[in-house]
Amino acid sequence: MANDLHPAFFGYGSLVNRATHDYAPGEAVTLTGWRRVWRHTRLRDWPYLSAERADGQIDGLIAAVPDDNWALLDQREAAYRRHPVAHDHVTTAPLWAHRIEIYAVDDVHGVAANHHPILLSYLDTVVQGFLREFGEAGVARFFNTTANWTSLLDDRASPHYPRHQETSAAERRLVDHHIDALGLKRRKV
Repeated sequence: MANDLHPAFFGYGSLVNRATHDYAPGEAVTLTGWRRVWRHTRLRDWPYLSAERADGQIDGLIAAVPDDNWALLDQREAAYRRHPVAHDHVTTAPLWAHRIEIYAVDDVHGVAANHHPILLSYLDTVVQGFLREFGEAGVARFFNTTANWTSLLDDRASPHYPRHQETSAAERRLVDHHIDALGLKRRKV
């Protein structure tokens, strides 16, 4: 596959955690001209992690979509729309990635009446991926480059996020450290 050209996605949330999918090859990169945001919609009671065009940069994972078959990934990311990403906005874009797309929640769903909390099981999964790809410095960048933080729902004991991953005590402490640094409120399920 290394010599073949493939379309690819740029993942900036749970798709950074390779344990949540089997798309390969994949490479950790940085994207400029976009930022990561929590976006509330009427589709569910917790916000989506999304991206929008803006000054700045975010870390993430580029992974191949074999045979240009987006169907399963589009189903997983059903609330999102795909948008093209210019190669010159990706640091060291892999040569095999002939086309790069990013999923973003557009405003077409409307804003929820109340801001609901972020699922901690989702955040744990996302941070685990960033820790594996970018180390603790990458985790700090994730928290610092993400906008629209809100309170959290502590569902660790009974995860609501369907692709949650088992996390170690050290990984949970790292997430808790950044949550506390942001002053985010947490409530139990």
